[in-house]
Amino acid sequence: MFIATLIAKESLNERDIQSALACLGSVDATVTRQSEIIDGRVVDIFFQGDPVAARVQLEKIEGDIDIAVQPEANRLKKLLISDMDSTMITVECIDELADYAGIKTQIAEITERAMQGELDFEEALRGRVALLEGLETAAIQQCLDERVKVMPGAETLVRTMVQRGAKTILVSGGFTKFAKPVAQAIGFESFHANILGEADGLLTGGLDGPIVDSRRKVEVLESAAKAAALPLEQCIAVGDGANDIPMLERAGLGIAYHAKPKAAQAADVAIKYNDLTALLYIQGIAADRWVTV
Repeated sequence: MFIATLIAKESLNERDIQSALACLGSVDATVTRQSEIIDGRVVDIFFQGDPVAARVQLEKIEGDIDIAVQPEANRLKKLLISDMDSTMITVECIDELADYAGIKTQIAEITERAMQGELDFEEALRGRVALLEGLETAAIQQCLDERVKVMPGAETLVRTMVQRGAKTILVSGGFTKFAKPVAQAIGFESFHANILGEADGLLTGGLDGPIVDSRRKVEVLESAAKAAALPLEQCIAVGDGANDIPMLERAGLGIAYHAKPKAAQAADVAIKYNDLTALLYIQGIAADRWVTV
């Protein structure tokens, strides 16, 4: 049994639901039941059939509606692992930090190509960090204060899952000096990120310790699931760039959030219109059960 969840950005109507039922019928799916409209903009449709074909057809529905198709089993996840930049926060920290060095355009171009999967992640990361050599470390706090904003819905998502007993992990190809305060602000239990080299109040242009890349993100997911005695089917991963793809594919449910095309294609669900609270609706958690801040 599978669940197709429709999440409208504003409001869902009966015409949208009939369109979804027609889409499911076109791939010979058998609808067994459906929910009432939840919070004015969400509906769950339970069906038997081919989930991949169902998703392809449902994503053709017109309007600002996100589609999630998943097995009914293990719908409520017990572990959340998430990327940070452009996922849990609205910016790419390295791009904003580069602005204080007067080289944002140069670095942002490399960041974009890396996120699109056009460049080797570690090589691109080390190259960008090298360009920051000599920048005062005080710029990091200034960047945090002036540029870093929490993504809409992030705190509600994380704190609601924590309240329900889920493990929550922030894993970033960015830097610990950003990941630590962001994790604390949003409510993540732990974080993993890269360490910027510093000396005498300046960035050295290097990195200390091993790199948090796509392989490391998967390792963190698998290790955390094993430590919590959870099958990967009970884990949800969210990210937006090519570096997140292995993690999205390895988790029981991989969600691409306002993502680059390659990540959206690789994920089980691509959120294009809604904020991060969509991940709660996908798990069957309506707004009256959210932890709001």
